[in-house]
Amino acid sequence: MKTNTDFARHLGRFFTYYLPHERNLSPNTIESYREAFVQLVCYYRDVLSIKVEKFTLNKLTRENIQKFLDWLIYEHKCSIATRNYRLAAIHSFVYYLQYEDVGRMDEWQKITSIKAMKKESPILNYLTLDGVRLLLEQPDAKSRKGLRHLAMLGLMYETGCRVQELIDLMPESLRISSKPYSISIYGKGRKTRIVPLFEEQLTILRKYMDVYRLNDDKSRKNPLFFNSRGEKLTRAGVTFILKRYVDMARIQNPSLIPENVSCHTLRHSRAMALLQSGVNLVYIKSILGHESLQTTDVYARADSKQKREALERAYQDVLPEVKSSREWENNQDLLDWLDSLKH
Repeated sequence: MKTNTDFARHLGRFFTYYLPHERNLSPNTIESYREAFVQLVCYYRDVLSIKVEKFTLNKLTRENIQKFLDWLIYEHKCSIATRNYRLAAIHSFVYYLQYEDVGRMDEWQKITSIKAMKKESPILNYLTLDGVRLLLEQPDAKSRKGLRHLAMLGLMYETGCRVQELIDLMPESLRISSKPYSISIYGKGRKTRIVPLFEEQLTILRKYMDVYRLNDDKSRKNPLFFNSRGEKLTRAGVTFILKRYVDMARIQNPSLIPENVSCHTLRHSRAMALLQSGVNLVYIKSILGHESLQTTDVYARADSKQKREALERAYQDVLPEVKSSREWENNQDLLDWLDSLKH
């Protein structure tokens, strides 16, 4: 920013000190906040005609923030989730301002009172075990690239990791020299979780690491999965690889491959497979790295097959035996009234 307005000064401290040091937020979270403020500043410049060098804190009002959020939804066609992410970033900045600029406390409290927009719960998209098998049969493990893709997609499914967590993996994340085999995943909120690994996945991983020479000490901190230039993969790169094999699998059996399969679909698929195998939700929560069991509970709500079986078990032998003589049919007035409901 060209001039050091009070907004620019506070925003700079917010990003360089408050978020990384006081809040201890991860670089990925800070980056998402940065994107939110880039969009906000551009909105003020392009829509409200407030130049960047004229953007001061007194223009950061509830009315303007509400207009920005509405613009995201109705003009920029952002999703409700994106709108709520942007609001969360603004809220965080305003919470910081409550201690740094107490003179405008009334306005800051008005902004923090803006609510997240409620969104409909989407239908959970996941692959059945047969669908996962079909997908993982597509990479040609006899080729170097195919082996790398199989190791990557297989590990993403086996661990249920997020795409960014997969990208951040290094050879030193693996504990495969002796049992119990496991992988250390650095996840949201700078939290690390340990997820077990099993023999089938280990066989593929070991072969992949041998072929790509990832077993020596100098490779321990390199990306576990990388592009043709040896650089860390991007989210778009992982998505591109997945889509290639999803399309191939769908041609073979469209009924097993849903229309929209993303990297997160593999995460959902792993969670559903664990749930249907009888694994406790608390353990699934630990594997996925959810902060709240309420987040993990979405899988229990989504599995109609398991819900139906649970209901059948719950109601088994509960209802009394019905007499063979249907005495209630003798009540003609009631029957006439019920019959009248048809008209």
